[in-house]
Amino acid sequence: MTDEPRSRVPALLIVLGVLLTLAAVLSALPGRGTPSAAPQAPAAQPAALDVLISRAQTTLRRTPADAPLWAQLGGAYVEKARITGDPSYYALAQGALDRSMEIEPSGNGEALIGLGQLANARHDFATARDLGEQARVLRPYTGAVHGVLADAYTQLGDTTAATAAIGDMLAVDPGLAAFTRASYDFELHGRVDEARSAMLRALDSALTPADVAYCRYYLGELAWNAGDVAGAAEHYAAGRAVAPQDLTLQQGEAKVAWARGRTAEAIDAYAAITARAPIPQYLLEYGELLQAAGRDEDAQAQYDVLAAQQSLLAAEGSTDDQVAAIVAADHGDPAEALRLAEAEWDRRQSVFTADALAWALYVNDRAAEALGFAERADALGWRNATHDYHRGMILAALGRTAAATDALSEALATNPYFHPLHAPIARAVLDRMAAA
Repeated sequence: MTDEPRSRVPALLIVLGVLLTLAAVLSALPGRGTPSAAPQAPAAQPAALDVLISRAQTTLRRTPADAPLWAQLGGAYVEKARITGDPSYYALAQGALDRSMEIEPSGNGEALIGLGQLANARHDFATARDLGEQARVLRPYTGAVHGVLADAYTQLGDTTAATAAIGDMLAVDPGLAAFTRASYDFELHGRVDEARSAMLRALDSALTPADVAYCRYYLGELAWNAGDVAGAAEHYAAGRAVAPQDLTLQQGEAKVAWARGRTAEAIDAYAAITARAPIPQYLLEYGELLQAAGRDEDAQAQYDVLAAQQSLLAAEGSTDDQVAAIVAADHGDPAEALRLAEAEWDRRQSVFTADALAWALYVNDRAAEALGFAERADALGWRNATHDYHRGMILAALGRTAAATDALSEALATNPYFHPLHAPIARAVLDRMAAA
C-alpha cells in the first residue's frame, strides 16, 4: 500500500523546505570549521553515571521532597538501562519520575522530559510524543524537550515534525545532541554528505571522552553504511584512542574485522561485547556472524539469549515488535514475523516499520502485498542496503528481474558488507538471474 502521488508531494515539499532551513542553520552556526578526520545523547561514562545515581540517592534520603532531583535520578536510570542492557532500570526510572510528579504535579517540565525519554526507550513513541508536547509548553527553550520530540516523531514516521523539532533544538541548544540528531535526519533523507558534516560539527562540540567516542562511532557508522570499511575503521580507532572501553566502538571494530576476513577475531570480540552488555542488537549480530561461520548451534544459543532478553524487556514495559519481526522473519517463524510486523505497523507507520512489514509479508509468500511497503520504506531517499536487499528479493519473487537486479546491485554497491548472511544471498541471486 502506497500513498497517492498527489497526497504525498506536498508533504515531501514541506520536508524539503525544512531540511533546507536546517542546512542553513547548521552552516550559520559558529564553530572551528570542519575538522580533518584520519541519534539521543551520548552515553555517560558508566563510573560517572554510577556516582551521579549514588549521590542523588544519598541526597534524596535527606531531602525526599526534591522533585527536580527525583527527575534527574529517573533520567539517570534511563541512561543506565541503555548502556547496560538491563531493563530492570526502567522500573526504577518510572518510580523516580512518578515520585517527582507526585511532589510537583503541575509545571514539572523536568519530570515530563524524563518520562518522555523513558517512553522512547521503551518504544512507546506515541506516549513519548504526547509527553514531549506537554513538556514543550513548559520548557520551550530546553534542548532535551525537542530531543524527545525528534526521537518520537522520527519513529512514528512523522518526519516533517521530526525535522522541525531538530531545527528547534539547534536553535535553543546547538550542541552535540542536536547535531547528532540533525545528522541522522539528513541520513534518513539520503543526504549523506550533510549527515557527515553535521556529525563533524557534533565532534567539534564534544567535551568529554564519552562525547568524542560517541561522535567517532557514528562517523564510523556513516562510513560503514556507505561501504567505506577503511574510513569506518579510522573513526572507530580514533574513538578507542580516547575511550578504549567503549562498547559501541568495540562493536564497530568487530564489524571491520569480519569485513576484512578476520572472522575468528570478530567472533571473539562479539563474545566479549555481549558478555558485558547483552543488548538485543549485539546478540543478533553475534548470532548471525556465528551462523555465517557455520556454527549453527552456537548461533542458536545467541538467538535463545536474545529471545530471553526481549522477554525481560517486555516484562519491564519495553516492546520492539519491529526488530522482533525481522528476527522472526530471518530465523524461521514467518507467521510470528507477520503478527509482530502488523502489530508494530498499527502503532507507527515509519520507514522502519514499512520495511519490517514488507519483509514479513515476503517470507509468508505474499510478495505482491509486500512490494508497496518496500517502496514506502524507501520513500525518504535513505540509502539503506538492507532495505534495498529486501526490495530486491521481493521483486525477484515477482519475476521482475530487471528491477530486482537494480535493487540488489544497489544494496551491494551501498555496502557490500551490510549483512553476513544476506549479502552472500544477494550475490547468489544476482548470479542466478544473470545466468537465466
